[in-house]
Amino acid sequence: MVDTNALRGIIAREGKSQVQVADALGITPKTFYEKMKKGVFNSDELYAMVKFLNISNPIKIFFTDKVTY
Repeated sequence: MVDTNALRGIIAREGKSQVQVADALGITPKTFYEKMKKGVFNSDELYAMVKFLNISNPIKIFFTDKVTY
């Protein structure tokens, strides 16, 4: 799951809008809002956000659930 609060903060820090992020991902704003609500993005979308938003530590934002072995 994605830490959507942290992601919103990064979007704001970078001076971008959620519509601009959606466009960078190649999805509609509505789809972006739905994905933000669920906190789930595919790997291509995560990669695009890292590049578009200059995210230096994506692990802390995009992988918030603990994995058990």
